[in-house]
Amino acid sequence: MATTEYQVTGMSCGHCEASVREELSKIGTIQQIAVSAKTGKLVITSSEPVADADVVAAVDEAGYQAVRVA
Repeated sequence: MATTEYQVTGMSCGHCEASVREELSKIGTIQQIAVSAKTGKLVITSSEPVADADVVAAVDEAGYQAVRVA
């Protein structure tokens, strides 16, 4: 299992969280998505490592910006 954390900007509500979850769920190896509009924190757990570019692109498709937290 691989767990990765990102900081997401632009979210303000539960609908924002749902949009991010929906886009990330299209990445087949992601098994768990925890996202908070309040903190901007996104944590994904996947069966194998997911490319940061794929996560950033999915969040961008939802209308927000993400950067990986070191």
